Amino acid sequence: MPLTAALYPGQGTRDHAPAQAALRERLLSAVVSCFKRHGAAAIDTPVLELRETLVGKYGEGAKLIYELKDQGGELLALRYDLTVPFARYLAMNKITKMKRYHVAKVYRRDNPATTRGRYREFYQCDFDIAGQFDPMIPDAECLKIVHEILSDLQLGDFVIKVNDRRILNGVFDVCGVPESQFIPACCTIDKLDKIPWEEVRSEMVAEKGLSPEAADRIGEYVQLHAADSHRVTPISVPCLSFQASGEKLRTTETQVLVATPQKHLLAARMKLISELWDAGIKAEMLYKKDPKLLKQLQYCEDTGIPLAAIVGEQELADGVVKLRDVATRKEVDIPREKLIDEIRRRLEP
Repeated sequence: MPLTAALYPGQGTRDHAPAQAALRERLLSAVVSCFKRHGAAAIDTPVLELRETLVGKYGEGAKLIYELKDQGGELLALRYDLTVPFARYLAMNKITKMKRYHVAKVYRRDNPATTRGRYREFYQCDFDIAGQFDPMIPDAECLKIVHEILSDLQLGDFVIKVNDRRILNGVFDVCGVPESQFIPACCTIDKLDKIPWEEVRSEMVAEKGLSPEAADRIGEYVQLHAADSHRVTPISVPCLSFQASGEKLRTTETQVLVATPQKHLLAARMKLISELWDAGIKAEMLYKKDPKLLKQLQYCEDTGIPLAAIVGEQELADGVVKLRDVATRKEVDIPREKLIDEIRRRLEP
């Protein structure tokens, strides 16, 4: 091999000089700080997964998986994303509810376009809330997280596009696409941000087997463009703890749980927790519309959250928040405008 061949990284990868590494660290730090502020626990999974774990999970993306040679009878591959390994982690450990974040490199055997930021090795920053909860409460928090991160990074104006696969499936249905072709058609539609509609249509008809009539009907939807319309585009719990030497090890850094004692106060909880997040306080709430107060307080004790901010009908009427010290169970009413300062005072080392 010529000496010069060793002077370059592999195609689709890159080195990071000190200045670039410092900038990346600053960016990732802002992302992780937000994830922690929302009560997520960090996990880590191997960069190597069993091939059978990954293949079949990504549709057309499966052809971009980096498969490795037989390693003594074990067929392995480099992880393609962080979502499938997370699903494997949940299933393997029989976990049904978890709020986690994971920041790590992933690998795709793609044709690199470095001038457009497409690499074969890159970081993903995942935040997922796994489990069954009351509708739209976790979704609202995920949108809040995206807004906080993009605002914190000061990237300029931005638009958050919300995806609901059911809408796209509904479009396919009314356009006459057989259900068996929903996933192939979706994979092609996802290319609209890279190639023009004419090429997308051609692929759906020539390669995916859709009828020209169905493709044209889909085109009527995806080409709609108005100031108030959004194209469908993809945008991811009780914390795990364990005993070590008789002491409970916290897996999150949550400082406050926002709780309500009566029904129909979801909006009040979400308003208060948003104020805490905006002030940089690490806070959580349960993803139930009307959780029982005892269950909320028990969650604090189980996970080691030191404070509970309780807002009920009387507190709303009086303009106060009841602040509870979880360890001593002492409660005191704090004027709403002084709550942030009081929380910070109590959390000082």
